[in-house]
Amino acid sequence: LILTYPPSTGRNFAEILRAIDSLQLTDARSIATPVNWQAGQPVVISPKLSDEEASRQFPQGYKTLKPYLRMVDLQSPGQ
Repeated sequence: LILTYPPSTGRNFAEILRAIDSLQLTDARSIATPVNWQAGQPVVISPKLSDEEASRQFPQGYKTLKPYLRMVDLQSPGQ
């Protein structure tokens, strides 16, 4: 993560913490976080996972919005 601000511009540490949360979460699983994602909100399942792999990795289920866009709530029981 690289953020470059001029010295005259304040930093948004909430955004830095959000980005770190996302990096840690996405490094551990085959997921991505959508724009403006906050911890606890649904995430996107990587398109590289087949439906069978996604079902094994996310047994609580997931929602298919498009063939390439599947969302999962990691706050569900068992996660």
